[in-house]
Amino acid sequence: MSSNASRAGFSAERLRGIDEHLERHYVAPGKIAGALGAVWRRGVLAHLSPIGAMDRERNLPMSEDTIFRIYSMTKPVTSVALMMLFERGAFSLDDPVHRFIPSWKALRVFEGGVHPDFRTRACERPVTIRDLLTHTSGLTYGFMESTPVDAGYRALGIGSFGKTFRGDLTDLVEELAGLPLEFSPGTAWNYSVATDVCGRLVEILSGERFDDYLRRNLFEPLAMSDTGFHVPEEKLSRFAACYMRGPGKKTLLMDDPRKSTYLRPPKLLGGGGGLVSTAADYLRFCRMLLGGGRLDGVRILSRKTLELMTQNHLPEGKDLTRASIGMFAETAMRGTGFGLGFAVTLDPAAAGNAGSVGTYAWGGAASTIFWIDPKEDLIVVFLTQLFPSRTFNFRGQLQAIVYGAIDD
Repeated sequence: MSSNASRAGFSAERLRGIDEHLERHYVAPGKIAGALGAVWRRGVLAHLSPIGAMDRERNLPMSEDTIFRIYSMTKPVTSVALMMLFERGAFSLDDPVHRFIPSWKALRVFEGGVHPDFRTRACERPVTIRDLLTHTSGLTYGFMESTPVDAGYRALGIGSFGKTFRGDLTDLVEELAGLPLEFSPGTAWNYSVATDVCGRLVEILSGERFDDYLRRNLFEPLAMSDTGFHVPEEKLSRFAACYMRGPGKKTLLMDDPRKSTYLRPPKLLGGGGGLVSTAADYLRFCRMLLGGGRLDGVRILSRKTLELMTQNHLPEGKDLTRASIGMFAETAMRGTGFGLGFAVTLDPAAAGNAGSVGTYAWGGAASTIFWIDPKEDLIVVFLTQLFPSRTFNFRGQLQAIVYGAIDD
């Protein structure tokens, strides 16, 4: 693929440093089982190289068509799906969510107490759809483990990695209606189950089940044939194992692909983290975004809608370090804003990477990441299966290698 690298404006030798670095520092020492990275620039696939194993226990090598749990890389897909309905005039960004989910009109903000006996106060204003897309709604995740509200989520199995929520999207939004918000909507940023609520809004506004809507409006038009909420039996041989960092820094099997819950359709169609996909499929999604909402003659979104989605929507133009009440994000927080479903680079120097202003990105809990740099006409999709995503700094190291390989 060295000729492709040159056509894309890369040094082929330097780009090979991606595999050399991952093999030497992560695969060979057993820190990860394997990985697959894709680099696309100037209309050319400059790098696609599977390394290591997709299933260490069965000694199955990583392959170009391996299927991965993409967790929160589902969020940009859901956000695009909802904004397709925005383009049809189905809602305005500042519409209150309770216009479509009436039980949300009674939402209140946490003041004290513990689940189920919270003390609350009135919100300064209602939660809007913009708040959901930007994570400024006041919602949270159960895995945060930092406030009594988080504990309430965990007790109900909402957004945690222990007890599982047993309802569907309709049930989820109704349970959330009975829990307090962490803060008044629009006043801060906090990573949350908000994108799952966006999935429910897609159902309400379209009249379709969320998975059917995604298949008909995104996956089939974009030829994303391996993306969905479960792995069909005929594709099981391509499904990667998922690992976690255990005691003593050991890499332990977390989800056996032959026993995984992903082998059957889920009741909860998680718009915030439920999809599986491949590098080829997710690259097609990213190519559509880089192409201004169009790929291979198929128009998904308008260029202007994507421009809106990839601007910073945080209050007063803040970055995540100033807007966030929590410490978790799937990207660097300093010098990074947040748009409608994506983190957006505001200041590369503050963020500590060689990327461009306007680069947008997000990652997933199993250490996956993608970013799109429109200025450099660049897409990077990195897939592995190690939980949690903050175990190693794959992302920063990968950014340094990719940008360091540009040779034009």
